[in-house]
Amino acid sequence: MTADASFDRLDDDDYPAYTMGRAAEMLNTTQGFLRAIGEARLITPLRSAGGHRRYSRYQLRIAARARELVDAGTPIEAACRIVILEDQLEEAQRINAEHHRDNKPPSTPPAA
Repeated sequence: MTADASFDRLDDDDYPAYTMGRAAEMLNTTQGFLRAIGEARLITPLRSAGGHRRYSRYQLRIAARARELVDAGTPIEAACRIVILEDQLEEAQRINAEHHRDNKPPSTPPAA
């Protein structure tokens, strides 16, 4: 992969650009928290050739939401389940809106 191709991927929300240390720093949390939400199957980081965890921006947003819930007193397992359900609801609403848009009956001109 060329350097230009690598830079283009940085705009990709799913590109695993962040190490565990950098991700924890950006979220102002611990690496243990990131491991715990991984064990709870909220996010599954990709692994580098050396086996190190790498996180995408999308995964960091998900982790940040879980952190908000945990900081508010929600147990980590419950927080992860809530975030999963929120994500599923958002996707279902997007699909529903798309379906309504695609199946909207054509407009009829007003009667004269």
